[in-house]
Amino acid sequence: MQTTYRTAFTMLELTFVVVIIGILSAIAVPKFAATRDDATIAKAKTTIASVRNAVAAERQKRILRGSFTSISNLSSSSGLDKPIFDGFDGNISNSVLEYPLQSCKTASSEGCWRQNATGTEYTYNMPVSGSVVFELKNNRFDCKVRTATNCIRLTR
Repeated sequence: MQTTYRTAFTMLELTFVVVIIGILSAIAVPKFAATRDDATIAKAKTTIASVRNAVAAERQKRILRGSFTSISNLSSSSGLDKPIFDGFDGNISNSVLEYPLQSCKTASSEGCWRQNATGTEYTYNMPVSGSVVFELKNNRFDCKVRTATNCIRLTR
């Protein structure tokens, strides 16, 4: 009769594998979290550039039509969890962005936009902490405080 032996990992080998996986995950998980925040900020930068381009194009269209009225707002309604950047002067048939964003679900949500009660101010809640207020003034979409750290981070 022949005896068959099963080969398996020893307890020491398994312990080393678990330790190595633990070390790798301790290094990788924070990097993935930072990458997510960077992606959210990149999306905000793209939104700002798109809104600015749309405002400039709308301003030029109005001038060509002989209308020199200022753009009063960029959304059809204010409030939380509503479409934002969905229409010049509240007219959704003349959209700012082809695919409007949804505003923040709550005032403390992170990585989202919300329209302030004035209708001309739009706040972006940063993914980590803080916020930036943009205002629509003189047919321009700019930071209210251009020297603020988060403003510089989003517009440069």
